[in-house]
Amino acid sequence: MVDLTGKVALITGASRGIGHGCAIEMARCGANITVNYHSHPEDAERVAEKIRALDRQALTIGVDVSDRSAVERMVAETLERFGRLDIAVCNAYYSKREPFLDLSVEAMQRTLDVCLWGSFHTAQAAARRMVAQGEGGNILFISSVLAHIPYPTSLPYNTAKAGINHMSATIAAELTPHRIRSNVIEPGYTDTPGERQFATDEQIREAAKQLPWGRLGTIEDIGRAAAFLCSDAADYITGTILKVDGGYCLK
Repeated sequence: MVDLTGKVALITGASRGIGHGCAIEMARCGANITVNYHSHPEDAERVAEKIRALDRQALTIGVDVSDRSAVERMVAETLERFGRLDIAVCNAYYSKREPFLDLSVEAMQRTLDVCLWGSFHTAQAAARRMVAQGEGGNILFISSVLAHIPYPTSLPYNTAKAGINHMSATIAAELTPHRIRSNVIEPGYTDTPGERQFATDEQIREAAKQLPWGRLGTIEDIGRAAAFLCSDAADYITGTILKVDGGYCLK
């Protein structure tokens, strides 16, 4: 059912974690991929090598998504290489956990710049190209269950993800005439390098046992959901939020 043959996907933050999972699964389904990264070029190249091993094309581009002009250049480079753009996955993130009373303006600003503004820049630049192509397209935002859960010490990230959810819905409402769909995935507790900023392997293993599904999510879990939502199999789905959380929100 999930066929992305001939499609081109631009995935931000694709060198590691969830972006990595989305890139590999979309390539497996037939798409050529622009692998965006910011601070992990070697990891990005390893993702690109995996994509090429699947007989798909890969382009790596180092860009800070909070930089509007850099994002526009990234879209232009994607078009120069592949000739089109069909899918944009807004996944790049930044998070620093601090108690609200100690939270610095700099940490708040950086989180919003990357997570919220970076998603806006990527989505708008990509959508403008999709409208010009006149063949529809897909924008996918990687949010979080923390958009709804007021997790302590995570105010900037929680706020950014809540904003992303409403951004996506509004984009979906505006772009239906262009047959451009906009959707959100909300991962729950997922096994990524980012989680190890805040917990040890032992703490992560113990937390996994408490989840309703009995394990952490994987980047492959998120990648499969992403490929589905950006395929014709999900043609009637827009403006929605798909939780991929193993029942995390049922607790």
